[in-house]
Amino acid sequence: MKQAEQLAKSDPKRAEQIYNDILGKPLDKDAAIAETAATLRHQETALVKLGELYRDQHNAEGVAEVINKSRTFMSSTAKAKTAKLIRTLLDFFAPIPDSKDIQMRVLRTNIEWAKQEKRIFLKQSLETRLVGLQLEAQQYKAALTLIDTLLIELKRLDDKMVLTEVHLLESRVYRGTGNFPKAKAALTSARTAANSIYCPPYLQAQLDLQSGILHAEDKDYVTAYSYFYETFENLTQQDDPKTLLALKYMLLCKVMLNLPDDVTSLLSIKLVAKYAQLRDVESMRAIARAHKNRNLADFEQALKDYREELSSDITIRTHLSALYDTLLEQNLLRIVEPYSVVEVEYVAQQVGQGRQAVELKLSQMILDKVLHGVLDQQRGILLVYDEPVPDNTYGAAIETLEQVGKVVDSLYTKTVKIA
Repeated sequence: MKQAEQLAKSDPKRAEQIYNDILGKPLDKDAAIAETAATLRHQETALVKLGELYRDQHNAEGVAEVINKSRTFMSSTAKAKTAKLIRTLLDFFAPIPDSKDIQMRVLRTNIEWAKQEKRIFLKQSLETRLVGLQLEAQQYKAALTLIDTLLIELKRLDDKMVLTEVHLLESRVYRGTGNFPKAKAALTSARTAANSIYCPPYLQAQLDLQSGILHAEDKDYVTAYSYFYETFENLTQQDDPKTLLALKYMLLCKVMLNLPDDVTSLLSIKLVAKYAQLRDVESMRAIARAHKNRNLADFEQALKDYREELSSDITIRTHLSALYDTLLEQNLLRIVEPYSVVEVEYVAQQVGQGRQAVELKLSQMILDKVLHGVLDQQRGILLVYDEPVPDNTYGAAIETLEQVGKVVDSLYTKTVKIA
């Protein structure tokens, strides 16, 4: 084992062969219990080390092969140790790029094996992980089918911890499909299950993060910010990679609340300062700057310069798209405000957009009654009207007639009584 560890970097092929030799050693049925236990311990270590070797080589198929090999070893070990070992081996896929398909294939194979071996808790753990991968791959229909089956089993077993995780995944899947009412209902179920057990800090942070995302979808950015801050504070203590995502969401809320100046003050806080120079944070600072200056060109430039940081996450992408529309509306209103008649081509040049896109946006603004005017497409002009002053004469007349009607009814009632 020591020889293999020494050769892992200098001669990985030789190290791989040694680990396979250790794994291939059959157990001696006549050996003492202590000797058998030592052999099993060495084989378990060899499995993990071989998985690490393939992980460092970015060999996804190799990791898959190690997991399949581990079944023979797992048949002779305790079920709790089996679950821990297979989770450790599956984690080796994480640093390997483009390995999701292989990981899903391995999970399905091992789920079938767990069913045959009647290892119910291991099966549920693997299915939960598979749902997470299907969510990342946007296979929402398959994920929801598996979630429905899982929830029936978990409610029967009353396993609150896994139930919380599955309901949280369900909420994220429904959010991915755009079904926000069901996403909120699933999150409520997750919180209900979590309240009846000790909820680990990481899981609590995930619940807060999802709560913040759903509140942001409802445009309740103040509540969303408080949830994101809770998540950030929680994950900072654990040095989790999602800490940066929570911080970006916090900055996004400040921008959406029309408080771009708060972005700078937030980044000066001691807890946040160490992230201030990162590219992800700089991208949000550029957006805040453009929004403060109401500069559409700077906003577009920030989206181009930080394409990966601002477009890879669906939450940030969706809200920045809405912010872009708002900024475009404000710029268009500012440009057309001094005119009663203005050429669409001139407006398009001023905002740096194509004529067709500007025409479409102006049409939408007129229909939404944000702008009062008429588009004359034949002449390529926009006729801008003053905001109409509401005439209450008709309403007042109707109200007067209603009061007269009540008086007449009252008089009729009195005459009936006299008669």
